[in-house]
Amino acid sequence: MKPITAFLPPWFVLDPLLKNWLLEDIGRGDRTSGGLGIPDDRLCQARWVVKEAGVIAGLPVAERVFFLLDPRVEFKPMVSEGQACDRGETIASLQGPLSPLLMGERVALNLGMRLSGIASLTRQYVAQIADLPARLVDTRKTTPGLRLLEKYAMQVGGAMNHRMGLDDGVLIKDNHIAAAGGIGAAMEQIRDRIPYPLTVEVETENLAQVQAALAHQADIIMLDNMPLELMGEAVQLIRAENKRIKIEASGNITLETIRGVAETGVDYISSSAPITRSTWLDLSMKI
Repeated sequence: MKPITAFLPPWFVLDPLLKNWLLEDIGRGDRTSGGLGIPDDRLCQARWVVKEAGVIAGLPVAERVFFLLDPRVEFKPMVSEGQACDRGETIASLQGPLSPLLMGERVALNLGMRLSGIASLTRQYVAQIADLPARLVDTRKTTPGLRLLEKYAMQVGGAMNHRMGLDDGVLIKDNHIAAAGGIGAAMEQIRDRIPYPLTVEVETENLAQVQAALAHQADIIMLDNMPLELMGEAVQLIRAENKRIKIEASGNITLETIRGVAETGVDYISSSAPITRSTWLDLSMKI
């Protein structure tokens, strides 16, 4: 399995999000730091410490948070993105004016803890199938406002991104099939309306639907919530018909089941669990 290179969107995309989150926390000003009468030229040093073992993600984002508050803050990562760290390790050092360090602490730590938690659980899922061809991919089950960063964290953990939004590709799901009157009708309508070169993926729940997706030349076929035996039959059916079609498995993927799913021969396994079921990795900042 080839390693994943995690990709952060450019700052002109992320900065409005970070500024809004800072505004949410700071409001009209930091009453505590302001009340202390801290002079603007007072410099100090700080460090970020890991309080439990896990995979680190989000350090570039944390650095940007402090930069937006005051470019004089120097944030130096001591570990790489995606590095597994033990409890007690120092993962970053900071130096700069005390006031922006205190104002940015909570937002930066919140993002680092959230993203590191996702990366840590993602790494566990990826480890279960590391010796198999199947790749773990994410879903659109993300926290509103955090999608870009949560999907980035899954990359850091070793997963691939599925579509970022509804405009990235066509995924015909059960409700679309019901509304259109069947897979064939849905695909015929969609093919005439989507721009080139968007791919068309079809969600299937049984072999009859798999055959319909094959007959109408789906680019990707999703096997949704299928028992392993049925999933294996579906994979064989698709491979016999067209080896170029990509196969995705989805539905109730857990650490206990993901390897069995991968062993059926699917190309991709989509799961929201690394995002929806992960806990924050505990980090702290010490002045």
